[in-house]
Amino acid sequence: MANTSGFFATSVPSLRTRNFPLGGSFRSGFRSSDGIPKVIFCSTSIGAEKVSSGASPSESRVPRILTRGCKLVGCGSAVPSLQISNDDLAKLVDTNDEWISVRTGIRNRRVIAGKDSSLTALAAEAARGALQMAQVEPDDVDLVLMCTSTPEDLFGNAPQVQKALGCKRNPLSYDITAACSGFLLGLVSAACHIRGGGFSNVLVIGADALSRYVDWSDRASCILFGDAAGAVLLQACDTEDDGLFGFDLHSDGDGQRHLNAGIKEKETDKSLGSNGFVAGFPPKNVTYSCIHMNGKEVFRFAVRCVPQSIEAALQQAGLNASNIDWLLLHQANQRIIDAVAARLEVPSERVISNLANYGNTSAASIPLALDEAVRSGKVKAGHTIATSGFGAGLTWGSAILRWG
Repeated sequence: MANTSGFFATSVPSLRTRNFPLGGSFRSGFRSSDGIPKVIFCSTSIGAEKVSSGASPSESRVPRILTRGCKLVGCGSAVPSLQISNDDLAKLVDTNDEWISVRTGIRNRRVIAGKDSSLTALAAEAARGALQMAQVEPDDVDLVLMCTSTPEDLFGNAPQVQKALGCKRNPLSYDITAACSGFLLGLVSAACHIRGGGFSNVLVIGADALSRYVDWSDRASCILFGDAAGAVLLQACDTEDDGLFGFDLHSDGDGQRHLNAGIKEKETDKSLGSNGFVAGFPPKNVTYSCIHMNGKEVFRFAVRCVPQSIEAALQQAGLNASNIDWLLLHQANQRIIDAVAARLEVPSERVISNLANYGNTSAASIPLALDEAVRSGKVKAGHTIATSGFGAGLTWGSAILRWG
């Protein structure tokens, strides 16, 4: 199991003689008498004894100095026009609206269909919304992160989104694959690019079309998933305006057996044969199987690990659950959302959920729900949000952020 928390950047040379404590999770700033800009110190919550005892590299980092912050300044979202209700699914499999809604909280989902629909187009539409809200032109974007597990090109979708946006300066664009945790990983990656790489405007897009990998004859899984895209613009700022307070990220490959969509071989053209060369050559082409999920195990994993991750991120930020304005979780199942909120003692009126309308949209679910909450006036500038994603890998993570 790997875990990472905190923000890290290279040390500022002019301060390298300052003695920093090893370990401890904290966030603070200062301005010295000689005019050195305010900085932030961050680290993992690991004591010095773990370094000498063989702790993993991600657990034994020395606190570093951050000379710039980052903040969320825009969001956008897009969904396909085709809506599939629970009643529609009842025509395909043995189910009904009550059975689905009671167990999942889902009543509708959107699905990409038709020749004119594409995930790239949805992602670009969501990104445009974020740019317009932030009043940033496409040519001012430094980096595009496309968080998706369902790209329309094996080699990634991000450059195509960049093209669709009309970014003429050819900013770096690449995909991040971490399923339902993808947006959280993209958010943290964007912060690191800004803090340590000098980037100023980073688009983080969560977009998935899981409907393409659903077994529509399996009532246990086909009821859960929908397609969507959501995006945020993360922008560099002074440290006193910093809006990303802390994070906590994990992965556990042992849990892959509970949630996966592995490759499977296609039948090759038998006329090719092996030509007396090597058995098994040429290799068979492969495709991805439909989503396989052990719902009970995923539920247990989520209600156990997500509250722990959020609490770790809150501790790093120097906050507790009573300090947050909103809890925004990956929209997987209403029972999971309710269970996590109960464990954190967050009242239902401070929980953001749009699961009923869209189902589980994987990496899109958090930015999609955020965009709706911002545009409806629910989330306002200055509000503190605890957010967490969890899913295949298994991967999970949390971040404490301020909107605006």
